[in-house]
Amino acid sequence: MKKMIALLTAVSMMAASLAACGSQTVETTGAAPAETEAASESPAETAAEAEQEAEPAASEEAEPEAGEGGAQAGASDIDKLVFTYVTSPLNVPSIVERDQEIFAKTFGDMGISVEYAEITSGADQTQALASGDVQVLYAVGATSVILSAANGADIKVVDMYSRSPGAFCLYSKDDSLTTPESLKGKTIAGPVGTNLHELLAAYLATAGMTIDDVDYVNMSIPDAMAGLEGGSLDVAMLAGPTAYQAEQAGYHLVADGDGLIDADIAVAVTGAFYEEHPEIVDKLIEAQNAIADFMENNQQETMEIVAETLDLEVQAVEDMYQDYDFSIAVTDKDKEGFRKTSAFMLESEMIESEPDIDGLFLDIAAE
Repeated sequence: MKKMIALLTAVSMMAASLAACGSQTVETTGAAPAETEAASESPAETAAEAEQEAEPAASEEAEPEAGEGGAQAGASDIDKLVFTYVTSPLNVPSIVERDQEIFAKTFGDMGISVEYAEITSGADQTQALASGDVQVLYAVGATSVILSAANGADIKVVDMYSRSPGAFCLYSKDDSLTTPESLKGKTIAGPVGTNLHELLAAYLATAGMTIDDVDYVNMSIPDAMAGLEGGSLDVAMLAGPTAYQAEQAGYHLVADGDGLIDADIAVAVTGAFYEEHPEIVDKLIEAQNAIADFMENNQQETMEIVAETLDLEVQAVEDMYQDYDFSIAVTDKDKEGFRKTSAFMLESEMIESEPDIDGLFLDIAAE
């Protein structure tokens, strides 16, 4: 009987030891995603007295991080943000932001590092967003947003980046091309699925014509400019500095986007990202307002920063800047511009059905 009692006692002690180990393993796993939440959510409250005494020390270490924004970053489970960085055609906010390191300072306070992805293609931008390689599309065209949404991707517009219809132009050497009808049968080149493509379609539509009435060639802006200079094109679809250069060279302006397109450029994230990290999006808007303040209060320095980045004369930047509206607040006119672009894309068979435009916008106050 004594041997039996001793055996039972040994088994009981072993079971208690295993239970304590199991409790410690749960605490470690729960603490890994966010150390600052360990004190409140750890099951170690039921563990041994020594572990209970150790917990206040962990909590005291976590509190200073919370005051410095560390807890916010930890709660978001974010330690790095990747933004797209595109300077063309004249993306002044992007250039100023990177030069002044505004994102780095804003998100650095939250313990988050900032990186940039120089992706110029709208399709590649939205793909990078969907894959998670990029968290914020900082300057993406309405056409790219709509195409992504129409294909079922999760994409949401945070606010606006710019509007610049006058910066998108059709140039020619032939000054007799003054009406849509005069373009019939002409060879016209520029990038498909862009504001320039929409401009050409809208201009032709004023005379009841379509893209099928011209010889349209899909071509990059630099190649279109080279084709115009070389004589292989009748009309080149140009924007930004290239359009400015064509004007300075004395080429004939057939039409620009004023009154025809809105040329909306936006800032976008995924809906899932916003749902999981609303505080990050709030900080993004705060940073955008800081960029706008710098541009407004340091206009000459802004022009010089952009001129140096794009290798342009300051006067050229000042002249082109007049064509841009960089206010970030979303207006009813902006949404209507998205609807017009969506209708153009449907008619051009770029999309099979139009997405819910109102549903594309997060409608966050950007004041």
